[in-house]
Amino acid sequence: MKRKQTTIIAEAGVNHNGNIQTAKELIKIAAEAGADIVKFQTFKAEGLVTKKAEKARYQKAMNTTEETQFDMIKNLELNEADHLALMKFAEKENIQFLSTPFDIESIQLLDKLGVSIYKIPSGEINNLPYLRNISKRGKPVIISTGMSTMDEVRLAIDILIENTLSKDDITVLHCNTEYPTPMNDVNLNAMVSMGNQLDVKVGYSDHTLGIEVAIAAVALGATVIEKHFTLDRSFPGPDHSASLEPNELKTMVKSIRNTESALGDGIKRPSKSEKKNIPIVRKSIVAKKDIKKGELFSENNLSTKRPGTGISPMLWDDLIGRIAENPFQKDDLIK
Repeated sequence: MKRKQTTIIAEAGVNHNGNIQTAKELIKIAAEAGADIVKFQTFKAEGLVTKKAEKARYQKAMNTTEETQFDMIKNLELNEADHLALMKFAEKENIQFLSTPFDIESIQLLDKLGVSIYKIPSGEINNLPYLRNISKRGKPVIISTGMSTMDEVRLAIDILIENTLSKDDITVLHCNTEYPTPMNDVNLNAMVSMGNQLDVKVGYSDHTLGIEVAIAAVALGATVIEKHFTLDRSFPGPDHSASLEPNELKTMVKSIRNTESALGDGIKRPSKSEKKNIPIVRKSIVAKKDIKKGELFSENNLSTKRPGTGISPMLWDDLIGRIAENPFQKDDLIK
């Protein structure tokens, strides 16, 4: 059976740097690249981080200033009017709008705005009140699992299905939260393990440099791919340098679609394009040398050669020892 098309989430995140026009440019780029969803992040700095919280090491290293994590996040907030403007613009560009809520107030805002899917970030997978708040909304959930053990993922799923959700409503994304993720830390087979052990749809949220791991994830059965992108990797901000630029995003989408097409339906049979090659490439039983009428067919006077328009070599044993009812010249097809 042919698999469903992978959902590709172009993660704009906070790469708008607090500028609504930049956010709109990102939406346009995601749509032009062929992504299914463009995703932002919704948060109130006061509800997300204390004023004394340190930045992650990658945030300190990736083109950011000496500001605190609180100040950095505060400058990247999108208010309700921004969300409405971006949702309207996404609709105009024919791409689905999505945003990740990082606090309960943001969950409520997205619910009010009518967002149809909730995306849970890796950092909230052990946040019981957060998970319960989302689960009671009754909307499909995509949850990233960076930094998690299998037991933690299983527990989060159990919490999500306490209310109205079922496993069919949940997609679990394998993820590593290091930006960029070292290749030897990707552990893409963990995505497969989660699918097998937890009986849920799986996908991959990719923070590696490049696009090859996302494509490999599709080949391994990912139903969702999420990838950060930016207008320019040299921009200041926490996520730009580990993001794809516009042409790279377009290449990733095309590569994923090609991979899906190449995976096919799993039925082993000659393809439409290669059927014409069967009589050209396969062989038939032919006369190895001149054969007289009445002579017995044997390994001494028979061989197999192209084209494949005569008797199949699989019937070799049926011919050996039989009498030639007609004479054959060397290389004649035996008929």
